[in-house]
Amino acid sequence: MLLLRKRISAPMRRSVLRRGVLAIALAAGALVFAGAAWAAGTINILETGSSLLYPLFNLWVPAYGHVDPGVKITTQSTGSGTGIAQAVAGIAQIGASDAYMSDALMKEHADMLNIPLAISMQMVNYNLPGLNRRHLKLSGPVLAGIYQGKIRYWDDAQIRGLNPGVRLPHHLIIPVHRTDGSGDTFIFTQYLSFSTPDWANSISYGTTVSWPAVSGELGAVGNPGMVTATKDDPYAIAYIGTSYQNAIERDGIGIAMLKNRSGHFVLPTATTAKAAAAVMVPKTPKDQRISLIFAPGVDSYPIINYEYAIVNREQPSAEMAAALRKFFNWAISPRGGNAPHFMAEVHFVPLPAPVAKLSAAQIAQIQ
Repeated sequence: MLLLRKRISAPMRRSVLRRGVLAIALAAGALVFAGAAWAAGTINILETGSSLLYPLFNLWVPAYGHVDPGVKITTQSTGSGTGIAQAVAGIAQIGASDAYMSDALMKEHADMLNIPLAISMQMVNYNLPGLNRRHLKLSGPVLAGIYQGKIRYWDDAQIRGLNPGVRLPHHLIIPVHRTDGSGDTFIFTQYLSFSTPDWANSISYGTTVSWPAVSGELGAVGNPGMVTATKDDPYAIAYIGTSYQNAIERDGIGIAMLKNRSGHFVLPTATTAKAAAAVMVPKTPKDQRISLIFAPGVDSYPIINYEYAIVNREQPSAEMAAALRKFFNWAISPRGGNAPHFMAEVHFVPLPAPVAKLSAAQIAQIQ
């Protein structure tokens, strides 16, 4: 996939990118949305990529239909890696991604913009019979140990040490991970890398990583696949975007408290996300490619993230460029797509005003 682990060489990344983009372009040859679409007075826009952003886009699209009836937006949940690839290839007008494009990719594709649309969070979830209503405490090093196969049982001393007084079962842990190119994998493995030197030095982070072989592990496609695997497999553990928190709560799956950089255990809430964002927003560069993971602060939730639209600043028609600018400006507005009712439904946090200003500056570059 496009955003490979940082220890892979730049020439290899370029080779993988060329092969991936070519394969996707060939496979998508039958799509009617290739390039700009302008027919019968309707502009057709294809959005594809992040399954974490997918629920939000599906709230936005019908609402935006009342704002601009001349624009039809089609959404596809294909994973962040595919979203980036199809935006780069010109197959999709909007590549939705939880991961920003790497320096190497930006060097090869300087016309691409990485535009934050909102701030998301990622949960760590588990299906532990009798304990799903408790918020177990977990840390980056413990999660790294689980996904490396070094911590195999739920009553391991390291897990018990974080959860005194909790009667944990002596049962094998079933780690669940994404098998598609995933921005969720990108931000989860960043948390492991930034909190656990051993993980950083051996596996690192990316939209795809070489997961260590662990007995009983499961792979799943998309956030919906992660929810299903966790629900259907007692003793499973997984990382899932908060846009699926309603499904998690409906299915009675546990939500962990995660250890942050200050050593405090916090839940993924609007308050803890805003605390982390307050620390990181001033560090956001003009191109807005930055990790918000493992922010300092007593109340900071450790896995928050900008949700990106990957867009080419050079569009094939003035009509398409104008349609994209209008939609994105609506999406980042607190009176439009960043309105509280949209954010609350997917458990996202709206863009702080300084970030929205930076996003607007990038949107203005679309021509």
